[in-house]
Amino acid sequence: MNMQRSLIILSALLFVTLSLSGQARYFDERYITTQHFINPVLINPGATGNSEYHRLIGNYRSNWSTFPGAPKSYFFNYDGPIGNRLGFGALLLSDRNGDLRTTKGQAALSYTIDLAINKLGFGITGEYIQHSLNGSVVANPLNVADPEIANRLDGTEFFDVSFGINGLYNGNISYGLVLPNLISSRLDDVDDGFDNQFNYILHAGYLWDVDGYEFDIEPSIFVKQLNYVPLHIDLNVLMHFIDDKLLGGVSYTVGGDERFGFTIGTRVNALNFAYSYNVSRNELIQYSNGAHEFSIRVDLGRRDKVMDTMEVIEMIEEEK
Repeated sequence: MNMQRSLIILSALLFVTLSLSGQARYFDERYITTQHFINPVLINPGATGNSEYHRLIGNYRSNWSTFPGAPKSYFFNYDGPIGNRLGFGALLLSDRNGDLRTTKGQAALSYTIDLAINKLGFGITGEYIQHSLNGSVVANPLNVADPEIANRLDGTEFFDVSFGINGLYNGNISYGLVLPNLISSRLDDVDDGFDNQFNYILHAGYLWDVDGYEFDIEPSIFVKQLNYVPLHIDLNVLMHFIDDKLLGGVSYTVGGDERFGFTIGTRVNALNFAYSYNVSRNELIQYSNGAHEFSIRVDLGRRDKVMDTMEVIEMIEEEK
């Protein structure tokens, strides 16, 4: 009965938010990171608190590196379980793209249903976003008398509500749906002509454990339709080695910004490190050396398992 009641409440909440509309933002920042297939909580509120650990994530991305005014983004995320099936998360984002500055603060709440063969998380976020201009933009004499630039210096503020589902079936089939910006309201009630669009992220993956070897392969696909970001599809293949102590993979994006990249990473007890590099077929690539992305995740309370004497004896007996 509790599970049925929770599903009814979540369905009703989703219906209400889908029935509301508001002022769309200039773009959705969920397109920025390319490491979402490693840390899905960065884009999917349904993944909030779905681990037994409390997690801290720091993520940095430099796009079109060495290009003047190139985008630079910083993510800081916390999520973890807070009670029976409940999870909580908080995210801070700072993005600099030329003279445009985007700041985001987000709080997420999730509910996870853990069945025998299916683990399914539902999450919802409240998000505060500010788009503003760098103060140095007025140093350009051409901009001094521009009233629109003067208005933007103080920033344009929005409040968003987003919804996400994140699941794992039979321990090896992952899937998810994100509905960003179900409510997107400009806080000063000024109509600047940006219409709200229907946005979504669909993703699915499969974890294949290679028999006889200490590694597994995880192909995945992410389809993204986001506010004022062209439709694009991420195709990823991630390989885990030695009980997730090492990882490596490749990614290919088709659609708005066709790009190819690779990811490498390692885990040392509770610390997880990942580095990604990708290059785009965009003409700007001839003026830059591609994009770099780093992340550090701390799984609070995690320790590598150390075998005791009896486990070692049992392992030797099995080999005999």
